[in-house]
Amino acid sequence: MESLSTLSVALGAAWTSGINLYATVLVLGLLQRFGVADLPGGLAVLENPWIIGVACVLYAVEFVADKVPYVDSIWDVVHTFIRVPAGAVVAYAAAYEMDQAVAVGAFLVGGGFALGSHGTKASVRVLANASPEPFSNWALSLVEDVIAVVGVVFAVIAPFLLAVVLSAFVILAAWLGPRLVRSIGKLLKGFGALITGKGWKTAAKVAE
Repeated sequence: MESLSTLSVALGAAWTSGINLYATVLVLGLLQRFGVADLPGGLAVLENPWIIGVACVLYAVEFVADKVPYVDSIWDVVHTFIRVPAGAVVAYAAAYEMDQAVAVGAFLVGGGFALGSHGTKASVRVLANASPEPFSNWALSLVEDVIAVVGVVFAVIAPFLLAVVLSAFVILAAWLGPRLVRSIGKLLKGFGALITGKGWKTAAKVAE
């Protein structure tokens, strides 16, 4: 049971790190700080006031940047090199007191979950930015924040429920991934038609 709880925190926190790393670190730190949870492995260090403070500031910055069309996609591109490795590290830190084979496995699988959630988030945002209105960005950002916070809480206090959520995510990502790739490809072809001077009609036709 304890091993399941540890792996739940490891993989759950890695998954939410791909969506919102700073919210993940902030919530984990606060849960440990106020005695709501006893985080496994090396994650207890997240209760440090400096870490909580830095995570809070960075979350506030992301909260704003993530709601501005096009800025959110640039932010996601930059954070490809931050969220994914951080998700892997968080998973390893949670599991490092377990057998090292398990800890390394958590590192690899955690990185995969972080990459999957980050890639899904970034892809959906690219498609949302094709719309001229900003409201879809705001709605998506708020939903992502809620998913990240609730996901971390589930990982800590409801490991079985989190396992169901992660299983559903894997199935959804396998089904949705190819469709997102095709949609983004069509969108990029449409932009390419505009840049090369083929006109709006050609771009619209390609993007259909």
